[in-house]
Formats: sequence, structure tokens, C-alpha cells
Amino acid sequence: MDIYSIAVCGAGTMGAGIAQVAAAAGFPTLLFDAQPAALEKGLELIRQNLSTAVERGKIAPANMEATLARITPVNDVALCMADVIIEAIVEKMEAKTALFTALAAVNKPDTLFATNTSSLSVSAIAAGIPHPERLGGMHFFNPAPLMKLVEVVKGKQTSSETWLALHKLVERFGKTAVSAMDAPGFIVNRVARHYYLEAMQTVDEGVASIKAADRLLEAAGFRMGPFALMDLIGNDVNYAVTVSLYEAFERAPRFRPGRLQAELVAKGQLGRKTGQGFYKY
Repeated sequence: MDIYSIAVCGAGTMGAGIAQVAAAAGFPTLLFDAQPAALEKGLELIRQNLSTAVERGKIAPANMEATLARITPVNDVALCMADVIIEAIVEKMEAKTALFTALAAVNKPDTLFATNTSSLSVSAIAAGIPHPERLGGMHFFNPAPLMKLVEVVKGKQTSSETWLALHKLVERFGKTAVSAMDAPGFIVNRVARHYYLEAMQTVDEGVASIKAADRLLEAAGFRMGPFALMDLIGNDVNYAVTVSLYEAFERAPRFRPGRLQAELVAKGQLGRKTGQGFYKY
């Protein structure tokens, strides 16, 4: 299908980042959030991201202005109409299904839907909406404007035409599309669990300190150590993905959530966004 317009639902860090990516690629883009304050915060984040890119010489000031001009904020789901709608709201099945059902009521039957879920079943989300064959996964990584990889996930009901269209859209965004079938954690989050969990276990056993573990793994070629990366992602988000995989794999010991991270989440020390996590910011 021809894709001319994009809508992104959810103006948090991920949703705002995806909207920036779509607008920078030349698409008129709606950014939806039911909370006006969240919507304004998301727009401000986009402005900050683009300003930083201008300061670093990554884009021209004119490109920044053109990108911002393509983004239209809306807080009424009835106005959220586009050729492709990408959902990036809270990781709760009921919330996602309710949103897609509301979107289906105001959009064309051939509007494509994509969920940015990192841990929920794409097939289960699709099962609760009309025309489930038009929904697939489009899993971006944080920060979306900088990270090149996007997992394009095919659920049980996702048609081949939808899957191909989402692949091509990711490429038009200037990203690298990687195919994945619907399974707990898809590819990246499933494999990456052990980067985090083994690091925490190593520290918990007194083998190394948090700083030492990060420095050693960065020296080995990883761009960020596991503890710094968990703080960047958000310990609440990272922990929730681990819990989801732990349950999906019938509490297999290899996916058991880390005690150190569970304690931080309980204390509200979520990382960079709260100023305190494994490190202090």
C-alpha cells in the first residue's frame, strides 16, 4: 500500500522519539496522547533532540524547523487518523487493545497498525481488534532517533502484505529492519536478558563491582555496560521485560529477575529519569 501519513500514539520518551523519526523522514505525523501535559513534554523532548543535533552539526537548522512543522499534536483519539498508526503506550495488554479498538473505529479498514511492545504478544494484541491481519510489531529501541535497529514482528494473524509494508516503512525511516516472529522478547530482548542478569549476578556474588563490570564490558567492545544501559532504559521498564519473559518461559531460572534491580524499582530509583539508579545522575 501507499503510505503518506503516520500517527504515533503515546508521547513518552519512545513515542516522541518515533514521531521525530517519522517526521524527519518526511512524513506528516500526528503525535497523540490523551494527557495534554504529556503531549507538551513529548514535543519539548523532540525540540531538545533536534536542537542537540543542530548544535553537533548533524542536521541543518532548516531541517529542524521542517521536522517540527510536520508534527501535529492531538489529544483526541477520534482525530488520530493516518495510513499507519504506531502505538507506544504503557505495556499493558488491556490498554493497547482498547486503544487499537478505538483507532479502528475512526480509521479506514486498510489502515495499518504497529505496536512498539517490547514484551507482550503481538498475536494477543491483534486478536482483540477488527481486521487483526493488519497489525504487526514495530519494536524500536531507545533512543529511537539514534538507534538504527527496528524489529518487525509478524504475529499469527499478521498478513504478509502488512509485514512487508512495515518492513519498507522502517527502511524509509532510515532504519535497519530485522524480521522476527512473535515470541516472548522477540530476538533482542530475549538474548539481551543475560547481558543484564549475569552482570547483576556477578555483582551480587561479590565477583566485581558495578563500575568494574561496566568498564570491563565496554572495554570488550560493548558500547555501554549493562548497569549504565539499564539506567538509560529505565530500571522499571527493563525489570518489567525480565518479569514478562520469566513468566512466559514458565519461570525458567535463566530468566529469573535480578535482586539488585528489583530493589531499585521498589525504591523508585529508576535510573537517569529519576536521577538515581545503579548510578547517581
